Amino acid sequence: MKQVFILYCILFFYTGSSLAQKNNLDVKSQAALVFNAQNEHVIYDKNADKVMPIASITKLMTAIVTLDTRLSPNEIITIESADVDKLKYTTSRLPVGSKLSRHELLKLSLMSSENRAAAALGRTYPGGTQAFVNAMNIKAKQMGMLNSRFVEPTGLSSNNVSSARDLAKLVAASNRYSVIREFSTASQHSVFPGNKRGQLQYVNSNSLVRSQNWTIDVSKTGYLNEAGRCLVMHAKISGQPVVIVLLNSWGKNTRIGDANRVRKWIESNQNRKQVSGINQIKPN
Repeated sequence: MKQVFILYCILFFYTGSSLAQKNNLDVKSQAALVFNAQNEHVIYDKNADKVMPIASITKLMTAIVTLDTRLSPNEIITIESADVDKLKYTTSRLPVGSKLSRHELLKLSLMSSENRAAAALGRTYPGGTQAFVNAMNIKAKQMGMLNSRFVEPTGLSSNNVSSARDLAKLVAASNRYSVIREFSTASQHSVFPGNKRGQLQYVNSNSLVRSQNWTIDVSKTGYLNEAGRCLVMHAKISGQPVVIVLLNSWGKNTRIGDANRVRKWIESNQNRKQVSGINQIKPN
């Protein structure tokens, strides 16, 4: 039964040509996929099967594996030297010795892409980081993400790769977790990590969650030199649930501009059936 489900997932993502491409939707990101999550109709695709680094979009899978394990959300976890970035040598506002609950770390990981928080989540998984990474890859296969591979939980490694089509499945799956919906779209959050640091204020790395023009259910940004600027969202546009995946946007604001172009195109389309009603695939 699982094999049939995976085959079905693969088939509906490979439907027809993109209507939006025929109607001059100009997306600047190198790879993109937009689809209606209600009837699984692909609205737009561009290099959707190209395998490429995904940066911190990785953290959506990190969140799913963490939540599926059902570890105590209130367990206090201490940031250790093992959580310090030794790949890109990025900085963090969470010094070694910071103490936060598992759910606090998950929230910082999702809303502000805090790398040490994500690393600590993987390290404290039963069996450690390698067992966590194995679980990430198993989960990806179960979702039908056949072009995806994870090597660590933060997204700092350019060896974490996927395609826009695969990531659309990840976003759709993430939307089924109320915690991910809440944490990934929080506009800001304060924590008290101890270690004599006092209160730390974090803001969401996706400015669109603070926009009145958007209703966003799931959000995640990502950035690496190798990956460019990335953005994935599950949002409601013209009353329809829409998944947007934008990969390798090199301009600082390109991913935001692309997301706004997608929203405006859908909203301005006069024939709603074109967006939400044709070429859908239904199960037998």
